[in-house]
Parts: sequence; structure tokens; C-alpha cells
Amino acid sequence: MSWLVALPLPIPALDFLPPHGFQGELPLGHRVVVPWQGSIKIGIVVAEGQAHTHRLREVIQVLDLWVHPTLIQTLKTYETLSGTPLGLLYCDLITCGWEPHLKHFVKPVEGADLTAFDLDLPADWSLYHNDSGVLDQVREQGLLEERFEFPIRTELAYRGRLEGEGKLTPKQKQAWKTLLSIKEVPSLAEWARQAEVSTSVVSGVLSRGWAEAFERPAGPPECVPVQERNLKKAAWEVPEKGIYRLHGGHPIERFQHLKTLIEQHLETGVLYLTPDTYRLERAWQALSHIGAQCYSGTLNALQREHIWQQVRDGHCKLVIGTYGAMGLPFPSLSLIIIEEEGSDAYKLLSGSRVFIPDLAAKLSEQRESLLLYSGSVPAVESLRFEGKVLPPSKTRVHVVNYAEDSSQPETGPLSMQHMKPALEGYPLSQDLRKVLTQVAERGRQAVLFAPRKGYSALIRCRACGYIPFCKHCDVPLKFHQGTRLMQCHQCGYRESPPSTCPKCKGAIWQPKGPGTEWILQETRQLLPGFAVYRYDKDHQDDLRPIYEGHPGIVIGTQALLQEKAPPELALVSLTLADSWLGYSDFRTDERYHKLLRQLLEWHPRRAPLLVVQTFQAFHAALLAVTEPQPADEFPLKDLSRRELLKYPPYSLLAQVEVASRDKTRSESVADEIQKHLISKGADAEEVLGPAPAPIGKVRGLFLTHLLLRAENETRLKTLLEHMDERWKARVRVEINPRNANF
Repeated sequence: MSWLVALPLPIPALDFLPPHGFQGELPLGHRVVVPWQGSIKIGIVVAEGQAHTHRLREVIQVLDLWVHPTLIQTLKTYETLSGTPLGLLYCDLITCGWEPHLKHFVKPVEGADLTAFDLDLPADWSLYHNDSGVLDQVREQGLLEERFEFPIRTELAYRGRLEGEGKLTPKQKQAWKTLLSIKEVPSLAEWARQAEVSTSVVSGVLSRGWAEAFERPAGPPECVPVQERNLKKAAWEVPEKGIYRLHGGHPIERFQHLKTLIEQHLETGVLYLTPDTYRLERAWQALSHIGAQCYSGTLNALQREHIWQQVRDGHCKLVIGTYGAMGLPFPSLSLIIIEEEGSDAYKLLSGSRVFIPDLAAKLSEQRESLLLYSGSVPAVESLRFEGKVLPPSKTRVHVVNYAEDSSQPETGPLSMQHMKPALEGYPLSQDLRKVLTQVAERGRQAVLFAPRKGYSALIRCRACGYIPFCKHCDVPLKFHQGTRLMQCHQCGYRESPPSTCPKCKGAIWQPKGPGTEWILQETRQLLPGFAVYRYDKDHQDDLRPIYEGHPGIVIGTQALLQEKAPPELALVSLTLADSWLGYSDFRTDERYHKLLRQLLEWHPRRAPLLVVQTFQAFHAALLAVTEPQPADEFPLKDLSRRELLKYPPYSLLAQVEVASRDKTRSESVADEIQKHLISKGADAEEVLGPAPAPIGKVRGLFLTHLLLRAENETRLKTLLEHMDERWKARVRVEINPRNANF
């Protein structure tokens, strides 16, 4: 019987024979060394194979247990539904252990003659370093014995000697005696610190032979230090299994409830997932004192492998981390917490493109554990589960209504005649200018969020309306003041702006728009001499003065929310909130509401004033925070709309993307898919489209979308099985798309 082995490659699991002479049960979840394209690779045994042939290659060696069987079953279920290659799922979810630095020992089979391969190997075990294809030829002929060992990690240390060469100065003698008393030190700097001398002094002791360097077994790598915090507990009752939710209130209140729940499950394993590093740091500060390990992409490979082994061996029962922590092999896992379960940051933008909360729900079902959703506001899909909503916290929100005529009466304590017919007052309305001036006068801090990076939204001809577009993508080029170039924010293409319209030779409008560069320029003109910083994908100023508490204003995109809030934050503003409502997606309103809630609780202790500049001052999502409502009130309204439109949670979605460099072919293949699905029994309610993608051309590829909508997972699986055909264009299926609408 063969073994199915998943490799960290975008391919299905492959069949390998067990190692020669292997006796025992299937090593499910174990790492194995397998031959691969003339070399070796690490894989994971995921199932028994079905192949029965002598032509299969053999696994070289079984290493150690690395993946829990329940995760294997979870990923297999997702592979069956989505058609995503299993290797791609493992590559995304198993975030360490694929490339251990193994010692490779080889020797020829007794009596084997390797002269034909021009390979000279000793008859006994020898350490092999040359990764050549010749060795694989010998291996394939069955003439080679191999074994792999994990090397013992060592580190350099220093110790004193009783004798040396030459005399020591008084300071050197002091350093030598100190070293003898402490026996060993890990570095010269530490030796110098304890001896209270300079490093040049201890280097002199070493060079004269009164001390020596030696290698010793290395200790565990340093991990994220625990934050000591006296957090109270809040009593509440939660079921032992299933799915429950906790939302609303202040983050501290939620952490008080979570502490109670985590301590109840601590001995049986707890996994706490956050969508980004900011929330990870906040959760770590609140809960790490319970006895947690932190696991995220900010750790190096050695730290991640150490934590992985600690969890596998049962020495660590609580992990707080980002999505990569979901693969950790807890022997038992009774509680999984997903913070902000509706966050788009959980959607992997490449690779398997999975939505992590979907996998977490399947994993909790396999583990028979409790899955808890927690955050500032529940995702609309979460409302079908029972839960607790904490009372809303006090907020300070001021709305600048750009749709208001300038003759209308004042609407608030800060309001002035801020709008004129020419929209004077953007990007900084009179209200915002007033509070920014107060921030500067009082030496406080403010953050202004721009809808996008760059200087302008677009450049347009005054006469004919011509707009320069990217030649590779169906999007307008954005002007960047710093480089004086127009740039595509999809593929990065750049070109110089035209001096006159290429179409009518008329004048081009002065480029201004809601980008970070223009808002930065306007703010500096308003407050000359005051510290103003910029933070976006293209340009990130050093914000250390801000985090040290110095006065200043930061102009940034939403990427700034991945960082912690400035300590003296007094003002937050959305300079044009409507930009977050301009997407063709049924989740747009929900995202806008989440963003507002996130801004209101961004600072861990105080409630800064939130100024929202908008043309839609009476949008329900905005009213839900200006008129304090329970965290689930707006999502419940959105849930009613979803029910009418049969969107999640009342259906499951899959987006079919057809891509081709020929626009006609992209459209025709999409039509063929639609007709094929209808012929297989799908109805018009289940196959929506085809229609051009929101961005119809990206990097030279024309994109056409269809949306599959099924009432349950079984029906969705049936529809996707009908997609298993050969098409004359690239066809990609994405389960639970986060930007779909028809």
C-alpha cells in the first residue's frame, strides 16, 4: 500500500511507497523525506494511497509528527469542495518545518559497485553535502542507504582558563576573575557588562589565552516576552461546544470575558486567532500573562519551529497568533477564538485564497471544540449563532455633511459655513481645520485617513473628459506628486503625465484628489512648522516621535490601522468616508460599519474625537455610531437585506473568474461555462452572470466573472464538480469571495 504525501507545492498529494522494510501503521501527519526532481524534499503523510505499482518512488525516511490528523481531514474536506491542490493548502497553513537543516548520512548497499556512477562513497556512514543528481540515480536503483538526523543546535560561549600567556592589566585581571566566578557567558558584551569593563578589555583577556571560546548546546530561542497585566474576570455562561459570539463594548470588557473563558479551557488547549499584527499585539498585552505563546509571521523560522514543537509536545496550551497559528498541532484543542471574524485580512490574497474563519469552523467541528467569535461588531454571517452583545461604549463623533447646502443652518458645535458650490473645504473642511488647529495649539496628536495613496484620484481633460488609463489594466492612472509620475495601483505601471490632452489637445485638469500626498500638502499649509507625517504603501515616515508621545499629525491610508494607535491621540478623521462605500460588493456597508467601529476603539484607553467628512451623512452604518446603538443592530438590518437577496448566510457563494488576453475569448468561455452549468441542472438563481469583473482588465488579462450561489455545501460541491472541464481560457474558482456582487 502506498502513502499519499503532501508537498509544499501547488499540486495534489502524490503517491510514494513506504521506506524499504518499514513496519508499522500509517504515520499520518508525520514529516517524511522524499526524493524529488533529483534532490530531496520534506513532505507530510496525509492518507493511504491508492496506487499499486512498483514504479513508485520510496519515501526515504519518516521524521517526526508535525500535523494533527484533524487538520488533515479539514484541509482534505476543503480540497474536495474547492478543487484547490492539497499541497497549496499545506503550503499556506503549515508555516514552518518544510526545510529543516538535516544531517544527511549515506553509504552504498553492501556489495554495491558505484563505479558506473562515478561516485566514491565510503562503506560506512558518511556525512554527505553534495546535492547532486548522481546520488538520486543511485537511490533510484536501490543501491543506496540513507538516514537523516536533526542537528543539535549549538552556540558560542566563553569561559575562563587557569593559565594564559603574558600578564594581565588590573582591569583585565578583574574581567578574568569575574569570568571564573560566573563560569560561562554567551557573548563578549555580556562578559564585559558583568565585569563592568569595556569589550576591548575582555578581548585582551581572550587574546592572551586566559579565556577561551567553545561551543555548547543552545538553549531555546527567545520568544515574545509576556506582558504582565492585572486583568479582572467577568462571569458569563458559554456552551461547551458549537459556535458562540461575544461582541460590542470596550476591548477591555471583552478581554475580561475572554480571560474567564480561556482559563476554563486552558488545560485542554486554546487557540486565539487575530487578523493582523495590531490586534495581535493588543490581545497579547491583555492575555499573555495567562501562560501564552505568540505565533506570527514576525517570528523567525527557529522561533516558529520551537513553538510548534512546544505545542505538539503539550508544553504550551495557549497560543495567540495570526492565521498561520491555525495549523499548530495541539494534542487537544477545546476552544478556538476568532477575533473580528468578518475581517478581510483573514482572506489570503494569493495561493489557496482561503478565508481562515471558514477553515476554523471546519476544524472546530472536527475537534468537537467551542468556536467563539469576538470583536467590536459581529459579521452578518455570525448572527445566526447565539451570543452576547456588551453595552456600547461612549463615543465622540462629528459628521461634516458635504451634501449640505452652504445656506443650511449649523448642525453641530463645530459646524461653520464650510461648503460652497465649488466644494471649497475639501480635503480639509472648516470643521476639520478648526480641530486640527486646536490639536497643534495644545500639542496633541491626530490621524487623518485618506482613501488612497498618491496625490490625485485621476487626471481629466477639461474639454473632452479624456482620462489616462493604464495600458495593462482597466483603471485610471493616479498622479503622485513626489515622483511627478502617473502610476497604476494594480500593476505598478508608470508614465509621465501629458502636458495636453492626447485626444483633443486641450488642457488637462490640475490633478487633485483624495490621496495622501494632497492631504499632506494641505495640512502642512494649514499648520506650517507643525510635525506632519505620511504613512502609506509607497512612503512610510519614521513615526518614532509620534509613538514617543511628541505632537504631530499622521496622514495615512487604512494600512495605518495595522499599527498601534499614537499614545496622545486626540483626533481621528475619515477625510472622504464615501470612498469606502464606492465598491461593487454586497459587503460594502458592513465593511464601512466595521471601519467606523474600529476607529472608535483604536486607542486602548481614550476615546478620540472622530470627524467623518461625507456626502452620505445619513447612511445607516454611520448613524449606528453617531447615535450609539448595540453592536449588532446595524448587522441585523443588513441581515434582512441579505435574506431578500439570498446572499450569505442564506447561501454559499463561489466566484468563477475567466481570464484571457483576448477579451472575446474571456467572454465566450464564461458564456460556455454558464450554459454548461444550466445544461447540468443549475437554474438562473444558482448561476449569476457572466459579467465583466469590477476591474475588467488586470496585467493584460481580460476578466469575466460568474457567481455560483448554492443553498448548502452539498449543492455547491455538485455545481463545482460540473466545472471540472477543460476550457480555452484560465478558469479559477474562489470559495467565499470577499468582493463579489451581481
